[in-house]
Amino acid sequence: MKKQLIAVAVISSLFISNISVANDEMLNDSNLMTEQTGVTDEREHTEELVGLTSGAVLGAVVGGPVGAIIGAFAGTLIGKTVGDDSEIKTQKELLAQQQQSIEIQTSELTALHEKQQSLAEVTDEYLLVQSQLTDLREAQQQQLQELAIGLNVQFKTGSSTIEPHFVQQLDDVAYLMALSPELMLDLTGYADRRGDSTFNQALSEQRLIEVTNYLVSQGVSSERLHAKAFGASAPLHAQQSFENDFFDRRVTLKIMPVGEALAAN
Repeated sequence: MKKQLIAVAVISSLFISNISVANDEMLNDSNLMTEQTGVTDEREHTEELVGLTSGAVLGAVVGGPVGAIIGAFAGTLIGKTVGDDSEIKTQKELLAQQQQSIEIQTSELTALHEKQQSLAEVTDEYLLVQSQLTDLREAQQQQLQELAIGLNVQFKTGSSTIEPHFVQQLDDVAYLMALSPELMLDLTGYADRRGDSTFNQALSEQRLIEVTNYLVSQGVSSERLHAKAFGASAPLHAQQSFENDFFDRRVTLKIMPVGEALAAN
C-alpha cells in the first residue's frame, strides 16, 4: 500500500511538471493563433489535462505505476468525451434556436405574401372600378354635349300635347339628370305668331307645364327645373312662314351645371 501511495505521489509530480511544460508551450503558440482558435484549444487541452490527471491518480491507486499510465490515457479519453458531450449539447441548443427563428421568419414571410396578394387583388378591383367610372363619365359627357346645345320639343298648332316621338327624348333627359345630380335644366316655352299675344303667351305656358310635369313624373326634382314662357315674343326667324311657325311652336330644354344655371337666372 505504501508503495502504491509513493508511486501516486511520484507520478503526480511528474504529470504536474509535464502539465506546466505543456501549458508554457501552449502559451507560446497561442500568440500566432486567432482569439477564437485559442479559446477552443485551451478548452480542449484543459479537458485533456483534467482527464489525464484524474486518470493518472485513479490508475496509480488501482494498478500502481503501470496503472497510472493506463489511467492517464483513459482519463484523457474521459475528459475529451465529457467535453464533446457538452459541445454537442451546446450545438443542439443553438440549432434549436436557429430552427425556431427560421420558423418565425417563415411564418412572417407567409403572412406578408398573403397581404401582398390581397393588396394586389384590391388594386385590380380598384383599377377596374376606375375604368368603369371613366367610361360612364365619358358617356355622360357625350350625352351632355349632345343635349347642351338645346333640345326642342315641337307642338302642333294650338296644342300643348307632347307628341309620342318626343317622349323618348324626354326620357333620355330624365335619365341623364338622374345620373348627374349636379346638373340643372332650363326650360323655355314658345308659340308661333298666329293669334293674339295673350293666347300665345298662355299657350306657351301650358306647353311648358306639360313638359315640366312629364320630367317630374320621370323622377326629376322640380327644384332642378327652371321654366319661363315667352309666347310669340321670341321667334327663331324674322320672317314669318309656315315652316318658321312650325319651329316656333316649341319648348326648349338646355342642360347646364348648377353654377351656370344660377347665373343665368
